[in-house]
Amino acid sequence: MTIVTSSYRYCHVTVMALDESAPRRRPACEVVGALPNRNGGDGAQPQWGTTMLDAYAQMRRTTLALAALGFIASTGAALAVDFTGAGASFPAPVYTAWGADYKAKAGSALNYQSIGSGGGQKQILARTVDFGASDAPMETKQLTDGKLLQFPTVIGSVVMIVNLEGVKPNELKLDGATLADIYLGKIAKWNDPAIVKLNPDVKLPDLAIQPVYRSDGSGTTYVYTSYLSEISADWKAKAGASTSVSWPAGNGAKGNDGVAGAVKNAKGAIGYVEYVYAASNGLTTTKLANKAGKFVEPTVASFQAAAANADWKNAKDFAASMIDTAGDATWPIVSATFILLPKDPKDTAASLEVMKFFDWAYKDGGAVAEKLHYIPLPTAVQDEVRKAWKAEIKDASGAPVLK
Repeated sequence: MTIVTSSYRYCHVTVMALDESAPRRRPACEVVGALPNRNGGDGAQPQWGTTMLDAYAQMRRTTLALAALGFIASTGAALAVDFTGAGASFPAPVYTAWGADYKAKAGSALNYQSIGSGGGQKQILARTVDFGASDAPMETKQLTDGKLLQFPTVIGSVVMIVNLEGVKPNELKLDGATLADIYLGKIAKWNDPAIVKLNPDVKLPDLAIQPVYRSDGSGTTYVYTSYLSEISADWKAKAGASTSVSWPAGNGAKGNDGVAGAVKNAKGAIGYVEYVYAASNGLTTTKLANKAGKFVEPTVASFQAAAANADWKNAKDFAASMIDTAGDATWPIVSATFILLPKDPKDTAASLEVMKFFDWAYKDGGAVAEKLHYIPLPTAVQDEVRKAWKAEIKDASGAPVLK
């Protein structure tokens, strides 16, 4: 005889009279822990020989399980979505810091691989990550063919670092023409007349210059070579601006950290890195002459002065140039770094999480970015990015992924 029957969402809990000789069958219910429908729902047969105490315990476990599921849904913990990105090494420190804070807040984890801008572009075109990251903006045709939306996250700068005994940070003065000639191999010694002319009060050694450049495809290289191309017609004709160029002189090292390490370990070395790497490693930076002919130090204030002159309104694909802008206080090598997000994401949940992550970073990540020597985007640019997300990132049905 049936002693207890209790109805739940998917199953009936049925307890039959003691009959230890009766066969036992595993329930085939949809809810783990519930007993089968007494009428054999989903093909199940009644479970015989269960005591009242067993039945009560089973019912309690089922009730608690369902309650827990309801709690998870109501708190949003079940909505945590992990997402992946790869690319530029320049923003890696701030993406890592943002990722840790965001996981603590939202539960979703960012897995970011710092492999260089060229690698980030390749991986997002192959759709092996949820977003790519690049210091070098992609051309409009590449974005169109790849069905990608490009948007900026933070602004940073490229600085020169040197290893010269007795030379203090920001004591050495350089300009674009001299840098171009160093990397062209035309200037080979630190006491070359061109460098001495810029630094009459600095004792420069009769020491070979060892230029260091990025060996990997790099947005940092794109920004630096764009600057050299802007200043030197000779450089533009012989090497040009790209994420990877044929370097006339010097030795390569992988990543910003690789260049920083190579310069630090070689007497007479010079290299270019993102400012955050120079600052965090205590490297010797130099002054640079800007468009106004003023020698400026690499500081957040000089970076901000350059960023303030960017023409965001007329910039296609958010790629506003901040290379050698006007102004007495501007640093000449400043650029935004970019995210590449598929307009037709295969995983809409991950794509949505990417947008939610950067929306949170825009609103709440500014202080962390500034602490790491980055410059947050202007609020007006952030708002335009949010509009682009809603207008251009769509699911298979054509509906916006971000509502």
